[in-house]
Amino acid sequence: MEQGQPVIDPIDQPDPPRRRLPVWPFVLAGFMLLVGSFVFAVVAVPISMPYYAMSPGPVSDVSDYVEVTEPYETTEGELFFLTVSLQEVNVLEWMAAKLDDRVDLAPVENIRPAGVTQEELRVYNLDLMERSKDDAKYVAMTYLGYDVTYNGSGALISSTIEDSAAEGTLQAGDVIIGVEGEPVEFSSEAVDLIGGRAPGDELTLTIERTDADDPEIVEILDISLVLGPYKFIDEDGNVLDDPDRGMVGVMLTDAEVEVVFPVDVDIDSQNIGGPSAGLMFTLEIIDALTEDDLTQGRRIAGTGTIDADGNVGAIGGMRQKTYGAIDAGAEYLLVPANNWEEAVDAAGDDIMLVKVTTIQDAMTFLASLSAA
Repeated sequence: MEQGQPVIDPIDQPDPPRRRLPVWPFVLAGFMLLVGSFVFAVVAVPISMPYYAMSPGPVSDVSDYVEVTEPYETTEGELFFLTVSLQEVNVLEWMAAKLDDRVDLAPVENIRPAGVTQEELRVYNLDLMERSKDDAKYVAMTYLGYDVTYNGSGALISSTIEDSAAEGTLQAGDVIIGVEGEPVEFSSEAVDLIGGRAPGDELTLTIERTDADDPEIVEILDISLVLGPYKFIDEDGNVLDDPDRGMVGVMLTDAEVEVVFPVDVDIDSQNIGGPSAGLMFTLEIIDALTEDDLTQGRRIAGTGTIDADGNVGAIGGMRQKTYGAIDAGAEYLLVPANNWEEAVDAAGDDIMLVKVTTIQDAMTFLASLSAA
């Protein structure tokens, strides 16, 4: 070692300055871990929200569902009916729906009332579809001038009146099929046959009574009773009486009624429920039974219930159905009058809207179309 050079003990050497790590990667990693844990928790254990998401459903050519015996094969255009997809949502689906303008969220109780199961709701909607199909057949055929007939199965007793001749003798659920040997198909016939009698008159009713424990067992009974004086308390508590008028003391409605159509029409609605395709089923049947092409070669979508008088009623999910019609490339959309504002909100300039309140409104519009 050279003289004069300082000697430094390695142990006493100063430490080099430490490099400080940035904090943000740790913060970001923590945030991502938190988000990932939340997403995993929602996916692994979905948290149900009390909402249904309504989104555009499938759009179908009505002719694929309606089969008419010996139809006129003249239609070159298309008639579409529209549907809405309903789905109960979890947290993630609820957030996704909030970000999608084509999806609306509806509280569960608006779709499925409290106490009603999902299966009960499904069956209820299928029942509505069946009624809608019968109404569509009836309206289409009567519009075209066909005779539609009804076969009744009797007058159903919905309730008996206290202190009347019926009390303790007749019961709710009995079906009157005869009065004094005269057959009864409808409640109006029973009323006519019973009416005009005085208190004290004896009357024989022929009824069908279903066994309470086994609905497959139905007895036919002849029941004789003596009419009492007419006395009835209405819903407001008013007493209506006529001592010279005889009364059995039953409230009547029609039992099962079979509608007999003069043309065989089969509507295969598959698993689709609800009544909102009624208008379009009606138009398809009319189109199949007429020589002229209702559509004039155009693509026409529509929605709306139909009743036996030909009135078009409001439906749910009009915005979603409007989007569906646009996606299907329809040129026109038939809209129930009570859904007009919702349709306008969704349609913009992408489709022509036609307001309808009756089947005649729809037919008038179709008659105004020029050929495509």
